[in-house]
Amino acid sequence: MPMDSTEIERLIKAQFPDAKIEIKDLAGDGDHYAARVESQAFKGKSRVQQHKMIYDALGGRMGDVLHALALTTVAPPD
Repeated sequence: MPMDSTEIERLIKAQFPDAKIEIKDLAGDGDHYAARVESQAFKGKSRVQQHKMIYDALGGRMGDVLHALALTTVAPPD
């Protein structure tokens, strides 16, 4: 069963309430998304750490109900 983009956003917002999130369904199939997430929580973290934080927020759904997620993570400017 594909994962809805609103569910992805809900899970990320639960972990990062300040996040600004943009999600695009890349293939129209509910399995391949691109997401841009901006959060203060990313300040001082490497890109790998930021992405791991998002994967953790998704609670193990990557590779299962969510097949592919191209991530762009950024900390807001000072």
